[in-house]
Amino acid sequence: MTAFHEVLFPLDIALKSAGGPERRTEIVSFGSGREQRNARWAHSRRRYDAGYGVKTLDALRAVVAFFEERRGQLHGFRWRDRLDCSSAVGGAAASPLDQGIGSGDGATASFQLVKTYGASFAPYARPIVKPVAGSVRVAVDHVEVSGAAFACDVTTGVVTFLPGHVPAADKAITAGFLFDVPVRFDTDYLEVDLSAFAAGAIPKIPLVEIKV
Repeated sequence: MTAFHEVLFPLDIALKSAGGPERRTEIVSFGSGREQRNARWAHSRRRYDAGYGVKTLDALRAVVAFFEERRGQLHGFRWRDRLDCSSAVGGAAASPLDQGIGSGDGATASFQLVKTYGASFAPYARPIVKPVAGSVRVAVDHVEVSGAAFACDVTTGVVTFLPGHVPAADKAITAGFLFDVPVRFDTDYLEVDLSAFAAGAIPKIPLVEIKV
């Protein structure tokens, strides 16, 4: 499997990016005018254009260096989606009660971080695989546990309770965290036109979410 580089795309450039989630829906139309719609993907895939954040030559040089070290599309890296990078809703600070990640059974020690979108009709649980180191807080039965009671793998998003701290049966497990999106460049050619850039043109720097 191609290596993933645990490095974050420059935050000052990412702040002014454009992009969001993409889904793949198959639609079959019938003669009656009715439709049959099927989801081709279980999970959404995010796409971004980082070019909107490049405003100076120094920023452009930083992106070129970052692109070269990633070998274009070859290696993945972390991306901070400033619109959606926290377990909390509406920009609030992350709390250990933010997201349900499982229920104890007295034996299971490991739980995947997830973020749930929606509530009433068809809630979507998004696996979170790149939490920010030091940001994960966990609660069992609505009481925050000490950081000495669990470990979180920041390369997979798996929370593991240590011996002596495994949640008892029927105890709700929740977590709060910050997270990044695993992405890669969606091109092997980074076109740089300095004359256009000086005139205010924005270079295209496409990124696409990857599964790791």
